[in-house]
Amino acid sequence: QVQLVESGGGLVQAGGSLRLSCAASGRTFSSYAMGWFRQAPGKEREFVATISWSGGSTSYADSVKGRFTISRDNAKNTVYLQMNSLKPEETAVYYCAASGTYYGSRSSGGYAYWGQGTQVTVSS
Repeated sequence: QVQLVESGGGLVQAGGSLRLSCAASGRTFSSYAMGWFRQAPGKEREFVATISWSGGSTSYADSVKGRFTISRDNAKNTVYLQMNSLKPEETAVYYCAASGTYYGSRSSGGYAYWGQGTQVTVSS
């Protein structure tokens, strides 16, 4: 069982930056790929980024490529999402997720464990 707790959300102006953190419980954190997803009001949950178990492989949604960076610190059981140049349309609840495999997926179905989410609001 893995428990995930996100933090770092908040209100930011367009063009600003935020860094989200996701703290995981469980001794097998370093064996899991991790992902970030987001869900805006009235919209489906969408993939943002994923990172492999070692951190050696990452993948991003086209809409965030070059602006967002996913990273992990296995010693701290934590995964991060650095978000730069934020846009108002990226206002959403951001969720951290843990996969049961070494390499992540762009599909939410590829993740077994989810955090409660953290709200990110980008004002124009």
